Amino acid sequence: MRVLFASSEVFPLVKTGGLADVAGSLPAALAGAGDDVRILLPGYPRALDTAEGKRQVADLGDPLGVGAATLLVSAKLPGSGVPVWLLDCPALYRRDGGPYQDAAGEDYADNLLRFGMLSWAAARLSGADSPVKWRPQVLHCNDWQTGLAPAYLRAWQPAERPATVFTIHNIAYQGLFPKESVPRLGLPWEMFQIDGLEYYDSLSFLKAGLVYSDRLTTVSPRYAREIQSAPHGCGLEGLLAHRAADLDGILNGADYTVWAPDRDTCLVERYAPADFARGKAVNKAALQAALGLDPQADAPLLVVVSRLNDQKGLDMVLAALPAILRQGAQVALIGTGDRSMEDGFRAAAATSPRQVSATIGYSEELAHRLLAAGDMLLMPSRFEPCGLTQFYAFRYGTVPVVHATGGLADSVVNATYDGLMTGTATGFSFEYANDGAFQWCVERAIGLYRQPDVWRKIQKACIAQDFSWKLSAGRYQALYRGLVAPPAARRRKAGA
Repeated sequence: MRVLFASSEVFPLVKTGGLADVAGSLPAALAGAGDDVRILLPGYPRALDTAEGKRQVADLGDPLGVGAATLLVSAKLPGSGVPVWLLDCPALYRRDGGPYQDAAGEDYADNLLRFGMLSWAAARLSGADSPVKWRPQVLHCNDWQTGLAPAYLRAWQPAERPATVFTIHNIAYQGLFPKESVPRLGLPWEMFQIDGLEYYDSLSFLKAGLVYSDRLTTVSPRYAREIQSAPHGCGLEGLLAHRAADLDGILNGADYTVWAPDRDTCLVERYAPADFARGKAVNKAALQAALGLDPQADAPLLVVVSRLNDQKGLDMVLAALPAILRQGAQVALIGTGDRSMEDGFRAAAATSPRQVSATIGYSEELAHRLLAAGDMLLMPSRFEPCGLTQFYAFRYGTVPVVHATGGLADSVVNATYDGLMTGTATGFSFEYANDGAFQWCVERAIGLYRQPDVWRKIQKACIAQDFSWKLSAGRYQALYRGLVAPPAARRRKAGA
């Protein structure tokens, strides 16, 4: 199966969140299972610098009137054998800052064109007039930045096009722009209507993907159900409920070649699952020393690796922090986001420097060290399409404390009486997203942490979890094959 996987970020070339991890690991899992996969990514400076063996293979012209674009091919994504296609358009992508925002944290004013071009290129490279000989049978688009690609294909080649799959990683980000942008992007005005691109009199990239793709997926079964009603559907719940038969919730996976304590080069000392207690103790002591926390081996260390915003529930962490510290716990955080939350965690660290550490920014190395050293991972997200950090935490023997939503509810087994008795409990969850419920859940976890035999049992259940991509990649393969099967075969399957 030939699959073109289009994404605005791909680890390790560029990363702001979980999309990059998925875009780096799912194609590798598909390739490992026998599919012929290519990844399409904008030619950001770091991607151009990191990608190996680049060569130009096609001139894409200047379709949006912003400057010439070319297609570069890299021999493989670092860490895997998947070829990477880099969309090189210097006027749009070669700049300082991140993939979506400038160095000051402001959205680029031309994001309409930057991701309109990415969508245009994905469609062009998938169509009958592609300048590249290799053509996909399936175009797999991800989040709003590639949402226009299925619309372009419908406008250009309604009959002669590949199958299209669109994955929602977070429906809260929709790519909304003024309706006057439609002709600027080379799309027909006829598409700007309620059953097309229009969303409350604006152009929505995300809605385009939802309307014009053959199949829709999202990143956990529960999130697939949640977004079909308010408030999780963010105004698109009616459309998603209408397309429910075409929507699959496929749980994301973890890349255990990157996130595994026995091979993790970021750690002070690597450790095997069978020796996790000693390994975590060594890494905890080293992290406490590095962050200036009290060197107390028995103090529960609660870690946060997250964006700092309301969606992630970090305001609940700030509200409960005084009570958590009174329990004798320590909190170590790395993240960036809303300025008020950044300031709140900085202030907490300044007030209680021996119990609280706040690193504002992102460091892949420190993220690994926190998960290896931590006793608990705090993930009180108000909504969470899937979440990946809890998968990583499991492997390191770090117990998640989560709000029961989306992929967190699908992957974390609450430490109820039954869960503890059967040895299936892998974390702690609370049902209602408020300060009191979160605080009570953390206090319950700290209480069981003080019972070493019970705590070790939970840790062993965590480490035994397998959220590798094998099962989920198989589900994607089945979805692809169902889309490209000959019409007669599809009719036989539907009638079975």
